[in-house]
Amino acid sequence: MRPHGVRGELRLELLTDYPTHLSEVKTVYAGENHSPHRLLGFRLHRGVLLITIEGCNDRTEADRWRGVEVAVRLAEAAPLKDGEYYHHQIIGLKVFTDDGEELGTVVEIIQTGANDVYIVRSEESELLLPAITSVILRIAPPEMIVHLLNGLR
Repeated sequence: MRPHGVRGELRLELLTDYPTHLSEVKTVYAGENHSPHRLLGFRLHRGVLLITIEGCNDRTEADRWRGVEVAVRLAEAAPLKDGEYYHHQIIGLKVFTDDGEELGTVVEIIQTGANDVYIVRSEESELLLPAITSVILRIAPPEMIVHLLNGLR
C-alpha cells in the first residue's frame, strides 16, 4: 500500500478478482497485527484500487501506511466459484505428482499476470509450477496433484 494524492487515499495492489465486493465490507484489517480500520470508500483508478479509511485524511497520514498489507475477514471476502481458492488456502499444501512422488510444499505464490506460479520447496529442491490446468490436476486440501511437463524440473 502507498499514498495516492493529497487527500489521504491509499493505493493498493489488487489481489482479488472481485474488487467491487468491497462495497459490502465495512472494516479492513491492516498490518501484521491486523488492526481494524473503518473503510469509508473505494474506487478503481487505472487498474489499481484506491481506498479511504477513517482517520487517514492527508498525504502525511497516508504515507505512514506505505508497505502495509490490508485484508478483509474471510467471512466478508467475495465468494469463490468451484475450483477457485484463496492464496492462503494453497500455501502449505503438500504437492504430489500424478505418479505419487512427493515434490514438497507450496511456500509462495508469484502473480505473473498470465497465471500464478506456485513455488514448491522440499529439502532437496525448489520447483516453479505454473498454475495452469495441464500442470495442476487437482487441488484437494491438504494436498495438490500435479503433472510435471517436460522442463519443469
